[in-house]
Amino acid sequence: MAATESYPDDVKYHPEHDWARVEGGEATLGITWYAQDALGELVHFEPPEEGATVTKDQSYGEVESVKAVSDVIAPLSGDVVAVNRAVVDAPETVNEDPYGDGWLIRIRLTNPQEVGDLLNAGAYRELLAGL
Repeated sequence: MAATESYPDDVKYHPEHDWARVEGGEATLGITWYAQDALGELVHFEPPEEGATVTKDQSYGEVESVKAVSDVIAPLSGDVVAVNRAVVDAPETVNEDPYGDGWLIRIRLTNPQEVGDLLNAGAYRELLAGL
């Protein structure tokens, strides 16, 4: 069952509809409710390998839905320390809980000042209103 539309205040947002929950020197990354809703039911997640480096504003993987294949854009730069294997096995988890069990990867930040470039929930909602 699809999640109810939400944009939590405890995460930062990238204009490409990705989110980051920063905790200390690490960040958990995923796609927003808007992104999973626009894509429809996810059927595949192609993650990076643990140990890989992701770069802000660059693709680090793909999500495939019944509608399309889309790149997942990194909101921050870092080294991949964990991949959510539950989402690899059951991609629809992202549709059900995009900010909880549907997280995609966890990274160790290599450029923590990039966090300041991301949007808060209010600014992200304003961005969506203009679409």
